Amino acid sequence: MFTRQRPEAQTKPQEARARFRSGLVATTSGWSHGYVQANLVSVPSRHAIALRRFAVRNPRACPLLDVVGPGRYWTDLAFGADLRRDLPAYRVWRKGELVAERTDVVDLWDGDLVTFLTGCTFTFEPFLERAGIPLRHLEQGVNVPMYRTTLKCLGATRFRGPVVVSMRPMPAAMVDHAAAVTADMPYAHGAPVHIGRPSAIGIRDLDKPDFGDRVRLHDGDVPVFWACGVTLQEAVVKAKLPFAITHAPGHMLITDRRAKAGSTGEIRVIR
Repeated sequence: MFTRQRPEAQTKPQEARARFRSGLVATTSGWSHGYVQANLVSVPSRHAIALRRFAVRNPRACPLLDVVGPGRYWTDLAFGADLRRDLPAYRVWRKGELVAERTDVVDLWDGDLVTFLTGCTFTFEPFLERAGIPLRHLEQGVNVPMYRTTLKCLGATRFRGPVVVSMRPMPAAMVDHAAAVTADMPYAHGAPVHIGRPSAIGIRDLDKPDFGDRVRLHDGDVPVFWACGVTLQEAVVKAKLPFAITHAPGHMLITDRRAKAGSTGEIRVIR
Protein backbone atom coordinates (compact mmCIF):
# COMPACT_ATOMS: atom_id res chain seq x y z
CA MET A 1 0.00 0.00 0.00
CA PHE A 2 2.84 2.36 0.89
CA THR A 3 6.29 2.56 -0.65
CA ARG A 4 8.48 3.16 2.38
CA GLN A 5 10.90 0.25 2.76
CA ARG A 6 11.57 0.14 6.50
CA PRO A 7 10.82 -3.43 7.63
CA GLU A 8 8.62 -2.27 10.51
CA ALA A 9 6.47 -0.29 8.07
CA GLN A 10 5.42 -3.55 6.42
CA THR A 11 4.95 -5.51 9.66
CA LYS A 12 1.41 -6.77 10.10
CA PRO A 13 -0.33 -5.67 13.31
CA GLN A 14 -0.51 -9.14 14.86
CA GLU A 15 3.20 -9.67 14.25
CA ALA A 16 4.03 -6.25 15.70
CA ARG A 17 1.99 -6.97 18.82
CA ALA A 18 3.68 -10.35 19.22
CA ARG A 19 7.09 -8.69 19.08
CA PHE A 20 6.09 -6.16 21.72
CA ARG A 21 4.62 -8.93 23.86
CA SER A 22 7.98 -10.71 23.70
CA GLY A 23 9.72 -7.66 25.13
CA LEU A 24 10.65 -5.37 22.22
CA VAL A 25 10.46 -1.71 23.23
CA ALA A 26 10.16 0.76 20.36
CA THR A 27 8.13 3.81 19.48
CA THR A 28 5.41 2.75 17.04
CA SER A 29 5.68 5.71 14.65
CA GLY A 30 6.43 4.21 11.26
CA TRP A 31 5.10 0.74 12.14
CA SER A 32 2.42 -1.22 10.28
CA HIS A 33 1.56 1.32 7.61
CA GLY A 34 -2.10 1.57 6.79
CA TYR A 35 -3.36 0.47 10.21
CA VAL A 36 -4.92 2.49 13.01
CA GLN A 37 -2.87 3.08 16.17
CA ALA A 38 -4.39 3.87 19.55
CA ASN A 39 -3.52 5.45 22.90
CA LEU A 40 -4.44 3.57 26.07
CA VAL A 41 -5.67 4.84 29.46
CA SER A 42 -7.04 2.51 32.15
CA VAL A 43 -8.75 3.84 35.29
CA PRO A 44 -10.88 2.45 38.15
CA SER A 45 -14.49 2.00 37.05
CA ARG A 46 -15.89 4.66 39.41
CA HIS A 47 -14.04 7.30 37.36
CA ALA A 48 -14.95 5.95 33.93
CA ILE A 49 -18.18 7.89 33.33
CA ALA A 50 -16.53 11.22 34.06
CA LEU A 51 -13.47 10.38 31.96
CA ARG A 52 -15.67 9.35 29.05
CA ARG A 53 -17.50 12.67 29.37
CA PHE A 54 -14.15 14.48 29.27
CA ALA A 55 -13.17 12.63 26.08
CA VAL A 56 -16.52 13.30 24.40
CA ARG A 57 -16.22 17.00 25.25
CA ASN A 58 -12.74 17.13 23.68
CA PRO A 59 -12.99 14.99 20.53
CA ARG A 60 -10.10 16.69 18.70
CA ALA A 61 -7.64 15.68 21.41
CA CYS A 62 -9.39 12.48 22.55
CA PRO A 63 -11.14 10.76 19.62
CA LEU A 64 -12.66 7.69 21.26
CA LEU A 65 -12.25 4.42 19.36
CA ASP A 66 -13.33 1.99 22.07
CA VAL A 67 -14.14 1.81 25.77
CA VAL A 68 -13.25 -1.58 27.26
CA GLY A 69 -14.16 -2.98 30.62
CA PRO A 70 -14.51 -3.32 33.43
CA GLY A 71 -11.72 -5.84 33.82
CA ARG A 72 -11.54 -6.82 30.14
CA TYR A 73 -8.17 -6.73 28.41
CA TRP A 74 -9.27 -7.35 24.82
CA THR A 75 -10.85 -5.17 22.13
CA ASP A 76 -12.68 -5.73 18.86
CA LEU A 77 -10.16 -3.37 17.26
CA ALA A 78 -7.38 -5.97 17.47
CA PHE A 79 -8.10 -9.69 17.22
CA GLY A 80 -6.33 -11.66 19.96
CA ALA A 81 -4.63 -8.61 21.43
CA ASP A 82 -3.89 -8.49 25.15
CA LEU A 83 -4.09 -4.88 26.31
CA ARG A 84 -1.95 -5.72 29.33
CA ARG A 85 1.15 -6.67 27.34
CA ASP A 86 0.84 -5.91 23.61
CA LEU A 87 1.97 -2.27 23.77
CA PRO A 88 5.72 -1.64 23.80
CA ALA A 89 5.68 0.32 27.08
CA TYR A 90 3.26 1.34 29.83
CA ARG A 91 3.25 3.88 32.62
CA VAL A 92 1.82 3.24 36.09
CA TRP A 93 0.45 6.15 38.15
CA ARG A 94 -0.56 6.50 41.79
CA LYS A 95 -2.12 9.74 43.02
CA GLY A 96 -0.79 11.57 39.98
CA GLU A 97 2.79 10.37 40.42
CA LEU A 98 4.61 8.17 37.92
CA VAL A 99 5.71 5.10 39.88
CA ALA A 100 6.84 2.74 37.12
CA GLU A 101 7.39 2.29 33.41
CA ARG A 102 7.00 -1.32 32.31
CA THR A 103 6.70 -3.57 29.28
CA ASP A 104 3.62 -5.33 30.69
CA VAL A 105 1.07 -4.73 33.43
CA VAL A 106 -0.44 -8.21 33.76
CA ASP A 107 0.12 -8.41 37.51
CA LEU A 108 -1.43 -4.97 38.07
CA TRP A 109 -4.61 -5.58 36.12
CA ASP A 110 -7.80 -6.23 38.05
CA GLY A 111 -11.50 -6.65 37.38
CA ASP A 112 -12.30 -3.02 38.11
CA LEU A 113 -10.27 -1.29 35.38
CA VAL A 114 -12.01 0.42 32.46
CA THR A 115 -9.80 1.07 29.44
CA PHE A 116 -10.10 3.89 26.93
CA LEU A 117 -8.57 3.58 23.46
CA THR A 118 -8.25 6.84 21.56
CA GLY A 119 -6.94 7.80 18.15
CA CYS A 120 -3.30 8.62 17.44
CA THR A 121 -1.56 10.84 14.88
CA PHE A 122 0.81 7.99 14.02
CA THR A 123 -2.12 6.62 12.01
CA PHE A 124 -1.98 9.44 9.45
CA GLU A 125 1.80 9.64 9.08
CA PRO A 126 1.97 7.14 6.17
CA PHE A 127 -0.57 9.25 4.29
CA LEU A 128 1.68 12.29 4.73
CA GLU A 129 4.68 10.31 3.52
CA ARG A 130 2.76 9.07 0.51
CA ALA A 131 1.99 12.72 -0.30
CA GLY A 132 5.71 13.49 -0.24
CA ILE A 133 5.63 15.34 3.08
CA PRO A 134 8.75 14.66 5.20
CA LEU A 135 8.52 13.39 8.76
CA ARG A 136 11.60 14.77 10.47
CA HIS A 137 11.35 12.58 13.58
CA LEU A 138 11.49 9.43 11.44
CA GLU A 139 14.34 10.85 9.38
CA GLN A 140 16.23 11.52 12.60
CA GLY A 141 15.32 8.24 14.27
CA VAL A 142 13.59 9.75 17.32
CA ASN A 143 10.17 9.87 18.95
CA VAL A 144 7.85 12.68 17.87
CA PRO A 145 8.09 15.74 20.18
CA MET A 146 5.03 16.53 22.32
CA TYR A 147 4.27 19.66 24.31
CA ARG A 148 1.83 20.92 26.91
CA THR A 149 0.08 24.07 25.69
CA THR A 150 -1.99 26.94 27.05
CA LEU A 151 -4.97 25.61 25.08
CA LYS A 152 -7.52 24.36 27.61
CA CYS A 153 -9.75 21.32 27.43
CA LEU A 154 -13.37 21.41 28.50
CA GLY A 155 -13.47 19.85 31.95
CA ALA A 156 -15.64 17.05 33.32
CA THR A 157 -15.87 16.88 37.14
CA ARG A 158 -12.28 16.26 38.34
CA PHE A 159 -10.86 15.80 34.83
CA ARG A 160 -9.38 18.90 33.23
CA GLY A 161 -6.09 20.16 31.86
CA PRO A 162 -4.24 21.44 28.81
CA VAL A 163 -4.30 20.20 25.26
CA VAL A 164 -1.08 18.34 24.56
CA VAL A 165 0.18 18.60 20.98
CA SER A 166 2.61 16.71 18.80
CA MET A 167 4.81 18.68 16.40
CA ARG A 168 5.91 17.81 12.88
CA PRO A 169 7.96 20.44 11.07
CA MET A 170 7.78 20.63 7.29
CA PRO A 171 8.48 23.01 4.40
CA ALA A 172 6.06 25.91 4.36
CA ALA A 173 4.79 25.02 0.89
CA MET A 174 3.58 21.63 2.18
CA VAL A 175 1.63 22.81 5.22
CA ASP A 176 -1.74 23.33 3.49
CA HIS A 177 -1.60 19.90 1.89
CA ALA A 178 -0.69 18.24 5.20
CA ALA A 179 -3.63 19.99 6.85
CA ALA A 180 -6.01 18.81 4.12
CA VAL A 181 -4.80 15.20 4.31
CA THR A 182 -5.18 14.98 8.08
CA ALA A 183 -8.47 16.86 8.22
CA ASP A 184 -10.01 13.82 6.49
CA MET A 185 -8.99 11.59 9.44
CA PRO A 186 -10.85 12.87 12.51
CA TYR A 187 -10.35 9.53 14.31
CA ALA A 188 -6.58 10.29 14.22
CA HIS A 189 -6.95 13.87 15.59
CA GLY A 190 -7.79 15.48 12.26
CA ALA A 191 -6.36 18.80 11.09
CA PRO A 192 -3.66 20.73 12.95
CA VAL A 193 -4.70 22.87 15.91
CA HIS A 194 -1.92 25.41 15.31
CA ILE A 195 0.63 26.31 12.66
CA GLY A 196 3.61 28.58 13.07
CA ARG A 197 4.52 30.46 16.27
CA PRO A 198 4.94 28.04 19.21
CA SER A 199 4.73 30.90 21.72
CA ALA A 200 1.14 31.59 20.64
CA ILE A 201 0.07 28.33 22.31
CA GLY A 202 2.45 28.59 25.28
CA ILE A 203 5.43 26.60 24.00
CA ARG A 204 8.57 28.43 25.06
CA ASP A 205 11.26 26.24 23.52
CA LEU A 206 10.77 23.70 20.71
CA ASP A 207 14.05 22.08 21.72
CA LYS A 208 12.61 21.09 25.10
CA PRO A 209 9.51 18.92 24.53
CA ASP A 210 7.54 17.72 27.54
CA PHE A 211 7.34 14.23 26.02
CA GLY A 212 9.19 12.51 23.20
CA ASP A 213 12.40 13.86 21.70
CA ARG A 214 13.84 17.03 20.24
CA VAL A 215 13.58 17.25 16.45
CA ARG A 216 15.84 19.46 14.33
CA LEU A 217 14.04 21.76 11.90
CA HIS A 218 15.46 22.22 8.41
CA ASP A 219 15.86 25.64 6.83
CA GLY A 220 12.43 26.77 5.64
CA ASP A 221 10.54 24.39 7.94
CA VAL A 222 7.40 25.52 9.74
CA PRO A 223 6.32 23.81 12.99
CA VAL A 224 2.87 22.22 12.65
CA PHE A 225 0.99 21.09 15.75
CA TRP A 226 -1.70 18.41 16.07
CA ALA A 227 -3.72 17.55 19.17
CA CYS A 228 -2.21 14.53 20.91
CA GLY A 229 -3.67 11.60 22.82
CA VAL A 230 -1.37 12.31 25.77
CA THR A 231 -4.01 14.95 26.59
CA LEU A 232 -6.18 12.23 28.16
CA GLN A 233 -3.23 10.94 30.17
CA GLU A 234 -2.54 14.45 31.45
CA ALA A 235 -6.14 14.83 32.59
CA VAL A 236 -5.86 11.56 34.53
CA VAL A 237 -2.55 12.60 36.09
CA LYS A 238 -3.92 15.98 37.16
CA ALA A 239 -6.95 14.29 38.72
CA LYS A 240 -4.57 12.38 41.03
CA LEU A 241 -6.48 9.13 40.82
CA PRO A 242 -5.38 6.48 43.29
CA PHE A 243 -4.31 4.26 40.41
CA ALA A 244 -4.10 4.42 36.62
CA ILE A 245 -2.28 2.76 33.75
CA THR A 246 -1.42 4.52 30.48
CA HIS A 247 0.69 3.87 27.42
CA ALA A 248 4.14 5.45 27.49
CA PRO A 249 4.04 8.41 25.06
CA GLY A 250 4.84 7.21 21.54
CA HIS A 251 4.29 3.51 22.39
CA MET A 252 0.86 2.65 20.99
CA LEU A 253 -1.50 -0.24 20.46
CA ILE A 254 -1.38 -1.20 16.78
CA THR A 255 -4.87 -2.35 15.82
CA ASP A 256 -6.13 -4.52 12.96
CA ARG A 257 -8.33 -1.74 11.58
CA ARG A 258 -7.40 -0.24 8.25
CA ALA A 259 -6.92 3.50 8.15
CA LYS A 260 -8.81 5.46 5.52
CA ALA A 261 -8.76 9.12 4.58
CA GLY A 262 -12.15 10.72 4.21
CA SER A 263 -14.10 8.41 6.51
CA THR A 264 -13.82 6.35 9.66
CA GLY A 265 -13.89 3.19 7.57
CA GLU A 266 -14.31 0.14 9.78
CA ILE A 267 -13.31 2.02 12.90
CA ARG A 268 -15.87 1.99 15.69
CA VAL A 269 -15.86 5.55 16.96
CA ILE A 270 -17.63 6.00 20.30
CA ARG A 271 -19.97 9.03 20.21
